[in-house]
Amino acid sequence: MSYRIDRINNLIRQEISELLHRQVKDPRLGGFITVTSVSTSPDLKYAKVYVSQLDDQASKQDILSTLSAAAGFFRRELTKSLRLRRIPELSFHWDESIERGARILDLMNQLDQE
Repeated sequence: MSYRIDRINNLIRQEISELLHRQVKDPRLGGFITVTSVSTSPDLKYAKVYVSQLDDQASKQDILSTLSAAAGFFRRELTKSLRLRRIPELSFHWDESIERGARILDLMNQLDQE
């Protein structure tokens, strides 16, 4: 991956995180939602935004559908804050890595106790 794409991924991740915490007040997104990573295509047309939630109050599908419905809002706000010719189309995906890591830690603790 090129350095430019990597920088754009980090910028998009930071901006969407800030928007989620400061401007989005949707009750369907109950809880603390984290943007874990962003993967942008080389032509900057598409970006996959990976999200996770620590406390599992709402279902994953509800969160993803709510974020997908707000993709236009996020894209419009990114246009205001990022100086890019083309703002990628956003698609939201669930990141399982935090849950997988917690499960591995639990298994390690069980082995430690035995």
